[in-house]
Amino acid sequence: MAKKNETGRTTDAAREKDREKWLARFQVRLVQQPGVDRAVVLRAVKEVTTHCEDSEEDPRTAFGDPDAHAVRVAARLVPADRAARASRNNAVVDALDSVRKAVGDIAGL
Repeated sequence: MAKKNETGRTTDAAREKDREKWLARFQVRLVQQPGVDRAVVLRAVKEVTTHCEDSEEDPRTAFGDPDAHAVRVAARLVPADRAARASRNNAVVDALDSVRKAVGDIAGL
């Protein structure tokens, strides 16, 4: 939440901190989406920052919740086949991790 000065206006430093927090959360959530790579993250962040600079809006006003926006951006920028392949690969890795953990538990490791 942005801090307000004695006149009730949000300070520039507080606005900048809120913007940075929003962008950080957006990036974290975006990289968690299946098929998202560095190029997608860079493109998405550039889109957000350019829009906010041009419109003078903060990202929350312009795009809403950073988690929801990350999901929307990933759906728009990641080809469906790449996202599906990444989801399948993630499922295999998760299954292997579960087996490794179970074997470790049985062996007392």
